[in-house]
Amino acid sequence: MTAPAPVPAPPPRPQPSAREVDAFCMQYAPRAPGHAAVRDLYRLLYDLPEDGLEPRLQWVERWMLWLRERLPAHGLVDAAEPEVSAADSRLALLVRVLEGEPAMRAALTRLVAAVFAGSRGLKLFAQVGLPAGQGFFAEASDRLARSLLPAPPEPGNLAELLLRLCPDPDDADWLARLSPVKLARIAALVGEPASSEPPPAARLRADLMDALLLLAVQVASLGMAQDVRDRSPETSFRASPFLRMRLVCDSVLARDAAADTLRDLSQCVADCRQVVASVSRHLEDAGVSVDLVYRLERIRRGLERMEAIARVLGAPRGEPRWREAMALVSDLLRRAHADRSVVELVKRNMRMLARKVIERAGHSGEHYITSTREGFHAMVHSAAGGGLVTAVAVANKAFLSGLLLAPFFSFLAVGLNYALAFLLIQLLGFTLATKQPSVTAATLAGAVGEGARGERLASLVELIPRITRSQLAAFAGNLGVVAPAAVLFALGYQLATGHAFLSPAKAQATVASLHPWKSGTLLFAAMTGVMLWMSSVAGGWLENFVVYRRLPEALAHHRVLRRLLGDARARTLAEHFQHAASGLGANITLGFLLALLPVVGRFFGLALDVRHVTFVLGSLSLAGTALGPGAVLQPEFLAALAGMALTGIINFAVSFSLALGVAVRARDVPSREALPFLRAVLTHLVKDPRSFVLPPKEPENDVLRVSAPPAP
Repeated sequence: MTAPAPVPAPPPRPQPSAREVDAFCMQYAPRAPGHAAVRDLYRLLYDLPEDGLEPRLQWVERWMLWLRERLPAHGLVDAAEPEVSAADSRLALLVRVLEGEPAMRAALTRLVAAVFAGSRGLKLFAQVGLPAGQGFFAEASDRLARSLLPAPPEPGNLAELLLRLCPDPDDADWLARLSPVKLARIAALVGEPASSEPPPAARLRADLMDALLLLAVQVASLGMAQDVRDRSPETSFRASPFLRMRLVCDSVLARDAAADTLRDLSQCVADCRQVVASVSRHLEDAGVSVDLVYRLERIRRGLERMEAIARVLGAPRGEPRWREAMALVSDLLRRAHADRSVVELVKRNMRMLARKVIERAGHSGEHYITSTREGFHAMVHSAAGGGLVTAVAVANKAFLSGLLLAPFFSFLAVGLNYALAFLLIQLLGFTLATKQPSVTAATLAGAVGEGARGERLASLVELIPRITRSQLAAFAGNLGVVAPAAVLFALGYQLATGHAFLSPAKAQATVASLHPWKSGTLLFAAMTGVMLWMSSVAGGWLENFVVYRRLPEALAHHRVLRRLLGDARARTLAEHFQHAASGLGANITLGFLLALLPVVGRFFGLALDVRHVTFVLGSLSLAGTALGPGAVLQPEFLAALAGMALTGIINFAVSFSLALGVAVRARDVPSREALPFLRAVLTHLVKDPRSFVLPPKEPENDVLRVSAPPAP
């Protein structure tokens, strides 16, 4: 049995002659007959494929490349037409050619109809650019695989076709600038095929309708979740706009997007936004969940997409509809590229995490900002107590470092020493200066991110001096007490035992290790600033966890606690636990982070250490007492004192900068407002420098007052 003979390939179409090309150019671009765009257009229209979806898509790619060419457009448009872009001039040229060449217009009409007949746009309109609901690592691995591995072709997917035609993210802006008038004219010329098939516009309209219904179902499901309803108590179940969203969309589909149904849809979307805003307000009091924030973001994005689709469906035919359609397509293209970016995924999730922890840190930061003289003095006294406790912790650290312990037990002992000292500072109502910046930055970002621009500017100019002088007061209290306390402890130890607390060799090594440029002090100070910020994040996370899980209420109603302590004391314990949660998380985390860094450094063979300004001054005081008064005036010791001052500056700058950056991102503060804010603060500094250092002579009527020593 013989195999069937292969079907011979059709002979290649003969290329047009030079005379035909010249005649075409003279007819449709007499002012620029030699322009490359005119000749390329003739070849494009001459080579229109007659069958096969893939050849037709390849032709559309070639047409898009022709349209994106940036060659000058001189001579492609009539002199009477206003100045237009290169792309719009090519669109105008295509309009003239299609109007004058019926055969080419008919072939292009068949191609457009075939492309849309073989493609579907539901995924493009209802999924592209909207969160998919996957976990972070699953989504990140999927995006990474798509960026590294070749993707299988999906010629019938308009989402893939859009990325294929516009592979550059900047193409979104280019699409948005195309003339809707010329696009509407081209659509009118090629949008009605001669066959009985429905026109491309009808297919696209059906896909938009399906996408609208799918989005309504998804948004309604997210909006009716239990935790969303719990945080919008003012809206009853039956009155929820998410419940009627599906009915409204069914009405839109049943009446083919009539004007009154689209108005009902717009009102329903507005009502859903009000519910989302109510839930967001309750997040401040009831705690933040990353999952809930993520779902609220999905609802917002879904409502935005529904509105964009409704604007396209409700716009009149012609230029208005094309204007809305190109706005939708350009937005879809931006989001389609963002959907493939791992960096964008990380940014989005970091913003959610920032929102989760920064609000609680912002509430804690208000207690660290003084407004009156009484508050300023209370801050100094509170910080003095913190310096006293720190001196004891410095002595304990020096003792523990002399013990021959395994790395794990050394880490555990030093971490407990730090953590217990910080917890004691919190319990006694004292203050540690370097813990202030990371929490006051969240309060500062709140002032920047709320209200009108003028109100934000005035609030910032008023708040910055308070933060500055409060920080200076805390530094003065900490450093003013830790040095004499450490000296008195060392002298008392020497008097009681007959020898110095630190050996001369240990004291000299301590001084040498704090030299600002002969050691890693400045680098270690920056790393400590990062840890100070991380501890505030941990404190904010723990407080948010406690509030979100309603642990204080659970403790207040716990059967065993009520039986042991009584109802009143159980409620008091629950209130104290809620107020202390942030400090517990921050203090314990900071203590063990400070102890962990040297252990990790030894694990990798690196001489890493921490430099906290209060501990540095305490260590120097112990070393100076051991070396004697004469050694304190030596250049090496003075250089170590300079290193201590730089350590304080770096601790403050790093922790404050990190906290402010995260807080600004969490609150969506526009970066363009940074320069006006900075200019206003510098102007205020020149006019009234005293307000940045000392409190006003008369009390200020403001909400940020410190009536008692703040808790760290």
